[in-house]
Amino acid sequence: MAAAKFILHSPVSDEALLDEFVEQCLRDQASLVAIVGPGSERIEDIIDALVVGDASSPDRILCTTSHPDEPLDDVVRLVQAWEEELGGVIQEVRL
Repeated sequence: MAAAKFILHSPVSDEALLDEFVEQCLRDQASLVAIVGPGSERIEDIIDALVVGDASSPDRILCTTSHPDEPLDDVVRLVQAWEEELGGVIQEVRL
């Protein structure tokens, strides 16, 4: 999984998969995870908690956004514009 930006579709079929997804994003130095769909705000909170963990590692940084009622096309445009100068692949993920 080597992408700079992710669009995660919600609902997530198995929330237990979020832990490994977040760790992989951190290893890959992803800059953004945009969660789209119903329940995305709750999934964003879970991801944020996984990123922060016990707060002992200040280098764990991953921006998140939630888009429960926005059309996918709008979210794609937002993600494309995110750090546009850095380029990067956008990967859509379903867990």
